[in-house]
Amino acid sequence: MSPPNQQDHPNQFSLLQQRRFAPFFWTQFSGAANDNLFKFAFTVMVTYQLSVGWLSPSMAGLVIGALFILPFLLFSATSGQLTDKYDKTAMIRFVKNLEVVIMLLAAWGFVTDSVPLLLGCTFLMGLHSTLFGPVKFAYLPQVLSERELTGGNGMVEMGTFVAILLGNIVGGLLVAIPGTGHRDVAIACVALALVGRVVAGYIPSAPATDPSLKINWNPVSETWRNLRLAHGNLVVFRSLLGISWMWFFGAVFLSQFPSLAKDVLHGNEQVASALLVVFSIGIGTGSLLCEVLSRRHVEIGLVPLGAIGMSVFAIDLYFASRGLPSSDVMSLGAFLAQPAHWRVMADLALLSLFAGLYSVPMYALIQLRSQPTHRARIIAANNILNALFMIASSVIAGLLLKSGFTIPQIFLFTGLANAVVAFYIFMLVPEYLLRFVAWVLSHFVYRFKVSGDEHIPSTGAAILACNHVSFVDAVLLMAASPRPIYFIMDHRIFQVPVLGWLFRLAKAIPIAPRAEDPLAYESAFDAAAKVLRDGDLLAIFPEGNITRDGTLQEFKGGIMKILERTSHQGLSVPVVPMALSNLWGSFFSRVEKKGAMVRPFRRGAFNRVGLNVGASISPEQVTLEMLFARVSALLQEDTA
Repeated sequence: MSPPNQQDHPNQFSLLQQRRFAPFFWTQFSGAANDNLFKFAFTVMVTYQLSVGWLSPSMAGLVIGALFILPFLLFSATSGQLTDKYDKTAMIRFVKNLEVVIMLLAAWGFVTDSVPLLLGCTFLMGLHSTLFGPVKFAYLPQVLSERELTGGNGMVEMGTFVAILLGNIVGGLLVAIPGTGHRDVAIACVALALVGRVVAGYIPSAPATDPSLKINWNPVSETWRNLRLAHGNLVVFRSLLGISWMWFFGAVFLSQFPSLAKDVLHGNEQVASALLVVFSIGIGTGSLLCEVLSRRHVEIGLVPLGAIGMSVFAIDLYFASRGLPSSDVMSLGAFLAQPAHWRVMADLALLSLFAGLYSVPMYALIQLRSQPTHRARIIAANNILNALFMIASSVIAGLLLKSGFTIPQIFLFTGLANAVVAFYIFMLVPEYLLRFVAWVLSHFVYRFKVSGDEHIPSTGAAILACNHVSFVDAVLLMAASPRPIYFIMDHRIFQVPVLGWLFRLAKAIPIAPRAEDPLAYESAFDAAAKVLRDGDLLAIFPEGNITRDGTLQEFKGGIMKILERTSHQGLSVPVVPMALSNLWGSFFSRVEKKGAMVRPFRRGAFNRVGLNVGASISPEQVTLEMLFARVSALLQEDTA
C-alpha cells in the first residue's frame, strides 16, 4: 500500500478519520494501555497487597521493569527481520493474537495471586511490545506521505503517552478495589487485548518490503548485524543515538517521580500521580505541536530547539526544587495551594513538551531516510539502543544516589549532560544545526510563506534554480526543503562572518570565475556532478551574484554546463525553477549603493517574504532564456 497522492489534509487529527491510520492508531493505543495497566497493577499488588518472601517490595518494581525490557535486548533483531519479511498488517494481527493469549494467562495469575505466573507474563508482554515496535514505526512511512509523516508520528507519540498514563491510573484504581480488585484487573486486561485484536482486523494490508529475506534466528549475531546496518547511514545512526539519549533522559525523570514526590516535594501518592500526568501531557502537547511548527514537513530543525528546552527546564527544576522547606506529607490540594510548587510543575511540563519536539522529528527522519527494504531492522536497532540507554540511566542514577547526590542534583546533572550530548550530536550531524538556523530565520526573522513546495522532489537528484536577492537566500531554501540541499555559491560569500561558517558547515561548493581561479572553477563543477550522481538536491543561483538593484539579472551559463556533464554521465536531472520575493531591501540584501547588514530594522521586524516553486523542467527542454522566463514569471506571483 503506497502513500496517497493527495497532499493536504486539514491537520493531523484528520488521519483519525482514515482507515489507513485510525485502526492502527487505536491498536497501538490499546496495546500501550494494556502493557501499563498490567505492569502497574502487578507492581502495586506485590508491593502493597501480597507478602512474597523471595520478592521484597523494594525490589518488585525493578524486577518487573527488568523483565519487561529484557526481550527488547534479546529479540528486537529477530522482530525487525520478521517485519521486513512479512506483511506488516499480518504481523500486527499475530502480535495481537499473542497479546490475547498472554492476558488470559495473566488473568489466571491475578485471580489466583500467582506471582511466578505474572512474572512470566511480564516477560511475555515485553516480547509482545518487542514484536510490535518495528511494525509500528515501519508501517507509518509505508502508508503516509512525507507531508503527513511528522503529524502521524506526533499522533502516535501523543497516543502512546496518554495510553501509558491511563493504563497506570486505571491499573492502580482497579487493583485497589477491596475484594474484587484482582478479578477486575484480570477482566480489564483481557478486554483491552480483545478490543485491540478486533480493531487490528480493520488495518489495511501493508505488503512486505523484503519478502526474500532469509531469517537469522541467532539473536546475538543478528543484533550486531542490525547495529552495523544502521551504522551504514551515519545520519540515521546518529539520530538513533539521539533518540536513545532522549529515552535515557526521560527514564531518569520518570524513575525518580515517586521519590521526588515523597522526599523532595513532601507530597503523597496523588502528587506522584500528578507529576506523571503533567509529564505525559507535556510530551503529548510537544508531539502534536511538531506538525504545526514544521509546516507539515519532516523538520529536524526542531530537534535543537527541543534539546535546548530540555536542558533549560531540567536545570531550572533543580533550582525550583532544591530549597523547598520540610513539611508534613501533603495531599494534592495542599501541594497545589503553594505557589512554589507551580514552578516545579511548569518545569516538568515544559521539559517534557520540548522532549516531544525533540523526539518526533528524529523518528520521522529515521523513517524517511532508512532504506524501505530494511527499515524495520533499523527500527529494531533503535529499540536495542533504547533498552541499553534506559538500563544505563537506571545504573547511573543509582550510582549518583549512592554517591550522595540529591534528586534535584541528579536533575541538574542530567540537564547539563543533555546540553553536552546535544552539542556533540549536532556537531557530528551539522544538518540538525543548519535546519535549526533555517527554522529560526524563517519563523522569527521573516514571516516566510512557501508556495508550490510539492514541486521539490522527495527523492532523487534535481537542480534547484533560484534568483539571488540576499546573503540568506540559501538558508531560506533550506527551510523550504524537507531534504538537505547542496549549494554552489560565490566563493566571496564564505568570507562573511558567521554566514561563511554556516555555509562551510553545510558543505556548500565555492565557485570562482574561471579567469580568477580556473582550478576552483572546474572543481566546483566536478563537485556538483557528484552531488547529482549521489541522488541529492543541488541549488544554484544562475545570476552568479546577489542583485544590486532588486531586479532579476542575466543568467550565466553554469547551469547549462552542469546539465551537459550529467547528460554525458547518463543522468537525466530535472530543473526546478524558484523565486524568492519581497526580500529586496531587507537587512540581508543590498539597497542601491548601500551594503547589506548595516541597518537591522531597515524594514521593521518580521518582514513578510515568500518563495514560489514552479513545476520541474526536463533537462532536454532547459535553455537559459526559458529558465529566466520561468523564474521571472514566478517572481510576479504574490507569495506573501
